[in-house]
Amino acid sequence: MIANNTRDLVKYHEGCSLRPYRDTVGKLTIGWGRNLEDVGISQREADQMLDVDLIHAEGVCVRIFGGWYALSPVRRAVLIDMAHNLGEGGLRSFRKMRAAIEAGEFALASLEMLDSKWASQVGARARRLANMMKDDQWPKI
Repeated sequence: MIANNTRDLVKYHEGCSLRPYRDTVGKLTIGWGRNLEDVGISQREADQMLDVDLIHAEGVCVRIFGGWYALSPVRRAVLIDMAHNLGEGGLRSFRKMRAAIEAGEFALASLEMLDSKWASQVGARARRLANMMKDDQWPKI
């Protein structure tokens, strides 16, 4: 266990940045001096970050979709995945898809998902999510 005084000393010297920056020797760094290029992050840290990100993505979906809690878990997962990938602005830009979902027209929502620049960028991911939206079934992954 690292003593609090040691921790405080390192924090004092490093400072905290919640956004990546280049340190004095040009290494990509974040937090309290974490050298991302040489040290990276652990699997546990990556999983913790994903959990936080998915909670944020679900919050985005709650704000965007009035009938969020009426959607099935599969369809909510599709939208959380999209919010995580696209961000709030990107997900909001799917106006026709959103209207189809609000109307309960999931086959149409699926087609609207595929008729997008995003679908051409992410390929199989978009097709998988569109099928999940249409069929309300978890994929075999």
